[in-house]
Amino acid sequence: MAGTNRLFAPTGNNVKVDDVFWNGYRDLVRNVVVPYQWEALNDRVEGAEPSRAVRNMKAAAGELEAEFGGFVFQDSDLYKWLEAVGYLLRERREPELEAVADELIATIERAQEADGYLNTFYALKEPGKRFTNLTECHELYCAGHLMEAAVSYYEATGKTALLDIACRFADLIGETFGNGPGQIPGYDGHQEVELALAKLARATGNDGYMALARYFIDERGNSPSFFEAEADRRGRTTHWHKGEIGKINHAYFQAHLPVREQSVAVGHAVRVVYMCAGMADVAKATGDVALAEACERLWRNITERQMYVTGGIGATAAGEAFTVDYDLPNDTAYAETCASIGLIFFAKRMMELNPKGEFADVMERALYNTVLAGMAQDGRSFFYVNPLEAAPHVCEGGNPGFNHVKPVRQEWFGCACCPPNIARLLASLGDYVYTVHGDVIYSNLFIGGEAAFDLSGGSIGLKQRSSLPWSGETGYEIKLDGSLEFELAIRMPGWSPSVSVRLNGETLSGLPVESGFIRLRRHWQDGDVLDIVFVMPVQRVRSHPLVRYNVGKIALQRGPLVYCLEEADNGSQLDGIMLAAGTALEAQWRADLLGGIMTVQGAACRLADDDSGQQGWGSALYRADEARTTVPASVTFIPYYAWANRGKGEMAVWIKELAAQA
Repeated sequence: MAGTNRLFAPTGNNVKVDDVFWNGYRDLVRNVVVPYQWEALNDRVEGAEPSRAVRNMKAAAGELEAEFGGFVFQDSDLYKWLEAVGYLLRERREPELEAVADELIATIERAQEADGYLNTFYALKEPGKRFTNLTECHELYCAGHLMEAAVSYYEATGKTALLDIACRFADLIGETFGNGPGQIPGYDGHQEVELALAKLARATGNDGYMALARYFIDERGNSPSFFEAEADRRGRTTHWHKGEIGKINHAYFQAHLPVREQSVAVGHAVRVVYMCAGMADVAKATGDVALAEACERLWRNITERQMYVTGGIGATAAGEAFTVDYDLPNDTAYAETCASIGLIFFAKRMMELNPKGEFADVMERALYNTVLAGMAQDGRSFFYVNPLEAAPHVCEGGNPGFNHVKPVRQEWFGCACCPPNIARLLASLGDYVYTVHGDVIYSNLFIGGEAAFDLSGGSIGLKQRSSLPWSGETGYEIKLDGSLEFELAIRMPGWSPSVSVRLNGETLSGLPVESGFIRLRRHWQDGDVLDIVFVMPVQRVRSHPLVRYNVGKIALQRGPLVYCLEEADNGSQLDGIMLAAGTALEAQWRADLLGGIMTVQGAACRLADDDSGQQGWGSALYRADEARTTVPASVTFIPYYAWANRGKGEMAVWIKELAAQA
């Protein structure tokens, strides 16, 4: 594994985002989120739970004396922050930010042990016990985030210090794990290193890293007794609580079956989608058909049976996990922000494997809804959990089943995986806009900006303009030296019933739509202009009948945005609001609201209040009569991503629907 052969120079980013909607968020990441998170990682945010991540690294480097603090995987927060910095520098070099990152990298280099090992928990708290509790302690997970940060920073700056650190650690991992004499025949309890090794292989040209990624994928589930044997070797002790560990639930770690035999997403949701992303990377690199088929099966199960309308995944707080098909409760939903980010990683790689519009549809759904909801509009507070219904008096009222649900975003977390994950995704947003297969450019997301592609026939410049998510107008300008034949495949989004396409002012009709993409193959000329208008109605969305929580309810969606009711606009007791079938719903721009948003307005009815505010019910807990008094009401829906930016209050995505009279 040693002797890295770097075949590739830093590539930079071939997509420069310049978009009316997204520029604000990307500026927020650069100017607020990344600086704020650096303060949080240094324990300088008053009132926020301390991170200890920087302090741990400095202590491991011998720069100060301190005990380890935080979770066993605390290093990963630091690496994700560095990865986000790399993406920002890739787009625009900033000497001050780069200097801060370089100083941190120098500390990380001093913390690395002579043989390449790097983990502050084991350096400071449990020296000599490395790789003895892979089930619980996230060593390879942290190593994976180091590798991702290293690739990002190298591609941005051309500097190799962090990449060398990551390669030394990757080489040690390759020597340590395997089925040879003296090696550990195992894998990490939390997948991440697989997709990271694939990135490292592409950045360095070292195929050994891809082979190591494949080893970890192939080994998972082939030896489900590995975690048990490991527990036996350490006396059945557990990292997370006192006492001995019982029988291990291998399904929680997706180690119950070989990955090629898995067809249902089970266990910890983030681990599932990180694993699937790594599987897709290896399948793409090696041509492994069986692995690609397993990715497809798991994708279908997740998106057709276990995904919220907001693109959230992971229904229960117990283990942050999937449960069973169609079990999607709204008020106790977990839907961790990191899980939707992982789903986006998976969707991107599915597009690279076998381009289909449905993959980009899900990528878009998760991005515009759960991921954006995970961060406040000021960039200084975050959601870990993303419910589809919230009532502060319940989730703060002492019911332990709602302890995970928060009606307002938090400044930071002891387990702070989500905030830096949001930062690195939004900072790298351009990487998700297009996918290239041969001489076909697939336009996945309608996000404005400029892109450059080198196809076999020549170089192409593509300038996209977009008015999403507020209207369906988008378009492209082609930049070429002369003319070139290639295909531009434009996603036909699931939220649009029809589209109009014009080329240089002339309407095009009868265009083929294949696998969810409008296909335009032609000899393109420099200066060609493509204008596209997607029809964007307000849609009433209904769940599969087996999602029992939503029977008789609807959600509203317009374009990529899912909408919700919030108490700030509609008063409390949102569960008493009902929309009649067929009622007109109107999109209305509100420049004065939440920084400028498109609302949805409509007429509804709601249960009438009596003088005690009990919706006309009186004091009885139960009544035998069926009298339900309703009154007309006007309701305002806002984009789900924008909720909880105006103080504490109720929220609901799914609303009762009154059926039309026969």
